[in-house]
Amino acid sequence: MEYRRLGKTELQTSLLGFGGYHLLEIPVKEASYLLNTYLDAGGGYIETAASYGLGESERKIGASVSKRRDEFVLVSKVNPRDKETAASTIDQSLINLKTDHLDVLLLHGVENPDVLKRALQDDGSYAAALEAKKAGKVRHIGISMHGKPTSLLEAIKTGKFEVIMSTINYYDRCNFPEIEDELLPLAASTDTGVILMKPLADGFLYKNPETAFMYAFSRPISVVVAGINNREMLKKDLELAENYKPPGQEKIDAIFTDAPELGEYVCRQCEKCSCVRGIDIQEVFASEAYFDRQMMRGSVGDTAYYALSERLKFWFAQKQDGYDRYAKLNPNADTCDETCEGPCRAMCPYNIDIKYKMRLAGYKLGQKKIY
Repeated sequence: MEYRRLGKTELQTSLLGFGGYHLLEIPVKEASYLLNTYLDAGGGYIETAASYGLGESERKIGASVSKRRDEFVLVSKVNPRDKETAASTIDQSLINLKTDHLDVLLLHGVENPDVLKRALQDDGSYAAALEAKKAGKVRHIGISMHGKPTSLLEAIKTGKFEVIMSTINYYDRCNFPEIEDELLPLAASTDTGVILMKPLADGFLYKNPETAFMYAFSRPISVVVAGINNREMLKKDLELAENYKPPGQEKIDAIFTDAPELGEYVCRQCEKCSCVRGIDIQEVFASEAYFDRQMMRGSVGDTAYYALSERLKFWFAQKQDGYDRYAKLNPNADTCDETCEGPCRAMCPYNIDIKYKMRLAGYKLGQKKIY
């Protein structure tokens, strides 16, 4: 399996990483089989968090592979924002994992700049991480965030973090384009290591793992972390990593044209359409993307996808961000109606029915009572 450098940490990570959250769903005996099989196949990155099952994921990893500690990069995450609680959490993680150090400790799910500011105060969780690093309990400090990357951008600019972990997949490329347009270039310019999570968009891309992993592996990142809870999944993920060959741009572009999960509804933010009435179409749909990841589409087709989208649409808890972004627009989606004969739909290379999508976005973001 290919190995890549994790930025300025100089750690070498396998292309496929093993995420520990879904170990909660299986017994320790099966978790041990999966983790050891992964390591036997050349995998070298295992990640979890103190909050996963209140330490259960960590305990399963410790029970399963602690005797092979020198064979992999070990990462865990800490949720508390205050120094005292974070410090005790770090110590408990080491006990759970049966190790004397973490290769990387991530401040977990730092959802906005205000939370980052709290973590960076003198009595914040970053101070606990820094003390743990000085004591040899932690080798490197990073930060994670789901969805929009505002806090990660700010974190890199502080110069205090060596690693970031971010949502990156071809579905959310359409919802949070700032991740690839701003965050990844900034990480590259500062030699900040990048851990990619959610390559299957929380499972939404489960019918097309080949395409999803090809896209994820092709990004300028160090490791793609996948949650694994059964043998078939592990075998498939390992095969995709071992057989990966960098695709050409034409192949990547084809994903955004052909991916069934995007279809004729999800705005790709290509900026090729315009409105004769002055509506900023891209900004309306970008607000909708923040609101619910463009998952509520006003129709029910495939039942499994519908059920999954209902579960995931507010997964990142950024509903209010969508409202706030939309509130700044004038004119907004209400200016679009059936009497307009503008050519917006004809401009869209993905055949999105822009008038229909505009009305649905206006219903959601305008908090209307009926659609």
